[in-house]
Amino acid sequence: MTHTMKKILFAAFALTALALGACTDIDNVSPQGGTILESQLKESTLADPSRADALFSGMYTKLGQPLSVFGTRNRTDDYGFIMSSFSNDIESGDIVLADNNYNWFSCCGELTSRNANYANPYIRYACCYNEIAAANDVIRAYPSDTEDKDILAKVAQAYAIRAFSYLCLAPYYQFSYATSKDKPCVPLVTDTTTNFTNNPRATVGEVYDQIISDLDYAITNLDGYVRPDKSKIDQQVAYGLRARAYLNMGEWAKAAEDAEKAAEGYTPASIAEVSKPFLMDISEHDWLWGYDMTVSIAKVFPYATSSSWLRSFSANGYSPACGCYARCNNILYDKIPSTDVRKGWWVDENIYSPLLDGLTWGSFTGQDIAAGEIPDVKVAFQPYTNVKFGTDPIGTTDNVEDWPFMRVEEMILIEAEGYAKSGNTAKAKEILNNFVRTYRDPSYDCSLTGRTLENEIWFQRRVELWGEGFANSDLRRLGKPMVRFTDAKTSIVPEAFRFNMTADDGWWLLRFTTSEMNTNFAIVDNTGGSQPVQDQNPDLRDGVTD
Repeated sequence: MTHTMKKILFAAFALTALALGACTDIDNVSPQGGTILESQLKESTLADPSRADALFSGMYTKLGQPLSVFGTRNRTDDYGFIMSSFSNDIESGDIVLADNNYNWFSCCGELTSRNANYANPYIRYACCYNEIAAANDVIRAYPSDTEDKDILAKVAQAYAIRAFSYLCLAPYYQFSYATSKDKPCVPLVTDTTTNFTNNPRATVGEVYDQIISDLDYAITNLDGYVRPDKSKIDQQVAYGLRARAYLNMGEWAKAAEDAEKAAEGYTPASIAEVSKPFLMDISEHDWLWGYDMTVSIAKVFPYATSSSWLRSFSANGYSPACGCYARCNNILYDKIPSTDVRKGWWVDENIYSPLLDGLTWGSFTGQDIAAGEIPDVKVAFQPYTNVKFGTDPIGTTDNVEDWPFMRVEEMILIEAEGYAKSGNTAKAKEILNNFVRTYRDPSYDCSLTGRTLENEIWFQRRVELWGEGFANSDLRRLGKPMVRFTDAKTSIVPEAFRFNMTADDGWWLLRFTTSEMNTNFAIVDNTGGSQPVQDQNPDLRDGVTD
């Protein structure tokens, strides 16, 4: 694609970004619940092994496939669970995106994403229920009375995928398990569901019962299974997913136990390995599970990829070409010690990062990359632009970088939190100190940070897992306020996105899509809270960015 063509495309997308990215009426799209239900009720020849195997393969492809919800509409924000992770993070406080006409995720910055007719929340809802439908199809496709271990392993992975999908829904449609176990969450759709037009919201407790049941089945039936590659779920990944569920449920000791089983045999990325842009290849040894992006998948629409939106080194993306860089909020960045290698995961206020040393992008090398501009490809980095997420090579146009759904670093931090909250603080501190000292900051001592142990573990999660989709759900399960600014004068958050929110604000809860409400008559929508306004709650503090 020529620079001129790219410029025209970006301009065309910009003109429609606010209309399609935020305000499109999506009633003319097939209702999400109805789409699922029709596919489940149709008779098919699923006994054909090749058909069943195709369903199994497609279940994984859907997770991060461009245009997986809207098909041929060429929406740059339509890329499955990876897009959902990005949206959820933007709705928290640690990622800052520009407020410009190219930002398809502005509704997440403003939190206007509670509008039931907006495409962004529709995609996030649809990608989960499409995946649940795909998992249900796989479960039904294979003989239920089989003793074939290979078939059982495939069915077990479908159960795990279904659990993963509900884990990606539950935190956003109701408050935490601890406070809202008996309150309505999302509808449960399983392989045995038959009443789709009158399927009320299950309670939070019922949703997590389903998640745990699915993962119990997966763990049992994945015993001994050796997966062909890390794009598939094995028993350790299933343990990791159950660790996440138990963490959300406040089952601290169980969360720590499962996280330890998940992490067995894996080691975190070393200081040397994270001293350059990384998180781009599923073969990275700290990844337990990831999305294996291929050329054939990415070329469907390369603008709808993590490389386009999160990676600052793509020569074919919205982030560099349109100044939509994903940046670290300066109030979090300022809390990272200078001795911590992760300080370099973002350029500083002078757009310097040691991670740029030794890199080359076109005619720019090293630190010159930050300020360098390439017409229709890259504008200058802004302060606190991330260089954490790499591309191979720098300046790629393929956008085939992979995505981490689970890393061992997350499991270690779950272990630390689980032990801390189940009463074994000494063990928690040992785990936390060993991880950070060995792999991130040799001078680290969790007892000297001035934060409580709970807040220190949360701080480590916010830094380590930045941009990977955990920030919003962590706020919800921990009952923390969202703090985007502490001083309006020094904040880098655009004015329209600059506000703080209390932990119990009803606006946190996503609304159900119009299409779902129109086809599932038992849904009672979330209605609490009100649209945030600029500079609201300026005195809120979270215990980390104070």
